[in-house]
Amino acid sequence: MSERVTNWAGNVVFGAQRFHRPTSVAQLQDLVGAAERVRVLGSGHSFNRMADTGGDLVSLAALPRTVEISDDRRTVRVDGGIRYGDLVPHLDAAGLALHNLASLPHISVAGAVTTATHGSGERNGNLATAVAGIELIRGDGELVTLRRGDPGFAGAVVGLGALGVVTALTLDVVPAFEIRQYVYDDLTRDALEESLPEILGAGYSVSLFSNWASTTINHAWVKRSEPMPGGPFFGARPADGPRHPIPGLPADNSTQQAGVPGPWHARLPHFRMEFTPSSGAELQSEYMVPRERALEAIDAVASVRSVIAPVLQVNEFRTVAADGLWLSMNYRRDSLGLHFTWIADTEAVLPAVAALEEALAPLDPRPHWGKVFTMDPATVRGRYEKFTDFAALVREHDPAGVFRNDWVEGILG
Repeated sequence: MSERVTNWAGNVVFGAQRFHRPTSVAQLQDLVGAAERVRVLGSGHSFNRMADTGGDLVSLAALPRTVEISDDRRTVRVDGGIRYGDLVPHLDAAGLALHNLASLPHISVAGAVTTATHGSGERNGNLATAVAGIELIRGDGELVTLRRGDPGFAGAVVGLGALGVVTALTLDVVPAFEIRQYVYDDLTRDALEESLPEILGAGYSVSLFSNWASTTINHAWVKRSEPMPGGPFFGARPADGPRHPIPGLPADNSTQQAGVPGPWHARLPHFRMEFTPSSGAELQSEYMVPRERALEAIDAVASVRSVIAPVLQVNEFRTVAADGLWLSMNYRRDSLGLHFTWIADTEAVLPAVAALEEALAPLDPRPHWGKVFTMDPATVRGRYEKFTDFAALVREHDPAGVFRNDWVEGILG
């Protein structure tokens, strides 16, 4: 393949022999039906080799954009290549919204769904929980549709790209709403011990950020519909100006703060669509632990602060509601997500990731499928009670292994 294709971070150079940008579902079916091995590249916002292949790599970005709102205004059908930032203006113009969004709107909807990527909020499920229907091309080139309630649906939504190519998704929508965003500086460990459940439940979405230069949380970001009372937030000071989640980076990249009300899609993400999200030069890891053990998890991270801080840009804590999707990191348990934005140096970061995983091990962490982790695949499989059923579903939809690669083989065992 003459074209050099990398992931968003540039830490993975894909080994595909051919790179395709089909412009129709029919072209895509023909491609899959003739291929020995195929993987799909969404927005490239993954940090491991889950999308890699030695065969055919496919981008869905050239598929016709589809945004079809149902007559009852309860769902929207979208194509498999659309990004959240391209979808949300259509919904908002129709007076509709998604229940939540990730930190950045630059990612593809299908890619976020298939890896159980999430937003934040104690009562908000991850982005995959909005899926009411999924259309995918199986290994034999056949186009199939699964709807909520169908056998295997709960296993197919977070499918890791192993069941087929997602050509369209039907998502639940809700009436559009406004959100205000407030930022507070310097939340102490004492405040966490005294009031962590109240802190995490103080808004529609709450995120805590620390670079672990000290034991203090640098920022608390609170997104809510109602105005916040004036004054401190559990002892943390109201920010005296806009902030970027990563200390020292320009706040212009971030969504508007200071309690100014705005549409859901302009406040729920941390980053604006028109700017580079996060820092740009980075690696990422993330783990989900039971929410009732949130303070233990924060203390576990603090215990390896000296190891992770030199290679860390920022660590974010946020909550996600439980769901019933088989390979969701939030399967049947309310979770605290621990997200890590590292420097862009794999060799330096991996020892820190290993130390972090060792510290978190007693808390039964589930790593984000699309990010950097060193956990043994057998350990990962053991964290999912429906994994055997998922593996059977993969064999049913792709008996010839068209959508497998080394990463998938390792996970499936």
